[in-house]
Amino acid sequence: GLLSILRKLKSTPDQEVRILLLGLDNAGKTTLLKQLASEDISHITPTQGFNIKSVQSQGFKLNVWDIGGQRKIRPYWRNYFENTDILIYVIDSADRKRFEETGQELAELLDEEKLSGVPVLVFANKQDLLTAAPASEIAEGLNLHTIRDRVWQIQSCSALSGEGVQDGMNWVCKNVSAKKK
Repeated sequence: GLLSILRKLKSTPDQEVRILLLGLDNAGKTTLLKQLASEDISHITPTQGFNIKSVQSQGFKLNVWDIGGQRKIRPYWRNYFENTDILIYVIDSADRKRFEETGQELAELLDEEKLSGVPVLVFANKQDLLTAAPASEIAEGLNLHTIRDRVWQIQSCSALSGEGVQDGMNWVCKNVSAKKK
């Protein structure tokens, strides 16, 4: 899990990584966060405000900020942009009615000056559902291929089963260490 990723990064002692976890409400951000922290995911309620999880491992500290995605909270996202090392954007792959809305939110994030050049991992979550759109279709719909000012990755996953989460986090670690050098 997360600890094995952190061990790989221990070559840089006392390095802190600030990860911003964003996406629309009900995309699965908190489930993803709890999955990363190996916590119980059976009782999750909508996030009012934010959750922060810090995992310490061998002189390495990973700070994940999970900010609520309800429409009334989104204007406050910008208060958390400062010093972000990685942006993880979570999408509910089965909620096709909200693809346009989630695409607009992501586009606005990518235009933010304080997030300029910050690597982006898009988790195409809820792939365990039969109605889920494949990551390739989501990438196409969000025009991810037009992103030129930063590295990005889209990763299919299921925060519920944990499938694909590790692959995404491996990408995060590779790209954080590249950015930090």
